[in-house]
Amino acid sequence: MDVADLGLPVDVPSTALFTDQYELTMLQAALKAGTAERRSVFEVFTRRLPEGRRYGVVAGTGRVLDAIENFRFDADVIAFLRERAVVDEATLAWLAAYRFSGDVWGYPEGEVYFPGSPIMRVEGTFAECVLLETVILSVLNHDSAIAAAASRMSSAARGRPLIEMGARRTHELAAVASARAAYVGGFSSTSDLAAGFRYNIPTVGTSAHAFTLLHDRERDAFQAQVASLGRGTTLLVDTYDVAEAVRTAVEIAGPELGAVRIDSGDLLLMAHRVRHQLDELGAADTKIIVTSDLDEYAIASLAASPVDAYGVGTQLVTGSGHPTCSMVYKLVARAGSTDPKAPLLPVAKKSGGGKTSIGGRKWAARRLDAYGVAEAEVVGTGAVPPELLDRRLLVDLVKGGEVVAREPLDAARDRHRAALAGLPLSAAQLSRGEPVLPTEYVHGRSGS
Repeated sequence: MDVADLGLPVDVPSTALFTDQYELTMLQAALKAGTAERRSVFEVFTRRLPEGRRYGVVAGTGRVLDAIENFRFDADVIAFLRERAVVDEATLAWLAAYRFSGDVWGYPEGEVYFPGSPIMRVEGTFAECVLLETVILSVLNHDSAIAAAASRMSSAARGRPLIEMGARRTHELAAVASARAAYVGGFSSTSDLAAGFRYNIPTVGTSAHAFTLLHDRERDAFQAQVASLGRGTTLLVDTYDVAEAVRTAVEIAGPELGAVRIDSGDLLLMAHRVRHQLDELGAADTKIIVTSDLDEYAIASLAASPVDAYGVGTQLVTGSGHPTCSMVYKLVARAGSTDPKAPLLPVAKKSGGGKTSIGGRKWAARRLDAYGVAEAEVVGTGAVPPELLDRRLLVDLVKGGEVVAREPLDAARDRHRAALAGLPLSAAQLSRGEPVLPTEYVHGRSGS
């Protein structure tokens, strides 16, 4: 089922209030100054990757497109803004008619990025573009952080399936977005049914310790679960004694038992013991799933163990220590007047403390070496060098206010797999290091 058009899973009339008040007060001041209609270019980028990360992952693009489409100041929203005296009546009248009519380009979802990469470029009047800053950054910073953690975990898992199960460790709406981002980053399924409904992600789940504790005997719990869900179910075997539970599980389900799950203890040791026991009991095809506060390092430590799948919760939905990507949304070019044909002038903030930015409307391309492996992220203004024309990274997302880049979530997932495969092998290393690709800047005219 294609559920991309169901709308945002939020109990609000629009996404227009997913913003900071100063976006609206800037709008009011610009309207009064006569500069609100100046053609402008905003770009999303990050100045650095989280410490130790070799690459970033673009995720949330599809959700950004949803947010732009749903950015409407309806009567209830206007009434709220009037009651709070956030802006004046002239600005409220302007907001009531707001529809984004500009253009958006960006790295396609699932692509990798590096410091300085123009991950998204938003063009239109200053007034219509500035209002989108907060919601765009909210989505991209969160989803890209989760996708990056998921990608590292997926690399560490070496092809073994990963289950997203962090809904109980974060906000209920963030859980849905996290499951989506994790799927882009390489996870196979989620335990969160809202994510399955909203984004058609495969969902899984059988039972928790509470189900075993409900029954008088562990045997009774296993019998009830197998009777209900079939012999291919997954039985949780660490409520009491693991060895006894495995023996009971195979007695009840037979060699057709789908899997056993281990949620505590020394997972490396237990996985070897359980695999040996399952094989001795004739359940050679029964899989072993491990959970219990896993992160990419714990997953990597289990690489040589007989584990068949991993369930990850807390560390995934918190970005494995990096819950944001520190992306910013900066004005990089604007016209000198409200004339639609006025040329764009590069602009940039001048400051210390690592917060400098580079002005001008930018393009990005990825240069490959003689073996077809990426060797640099090239970011520039003006004309794109001929040798990089077919390596450009930004694609059309919105044209004239209309979304033009709808795609199935699996397309983003496949794109990420391909992008990662095109990076140097050191990208998958979990040891601390610099970005796997350097960012090179090519300066030219901003362009009109």
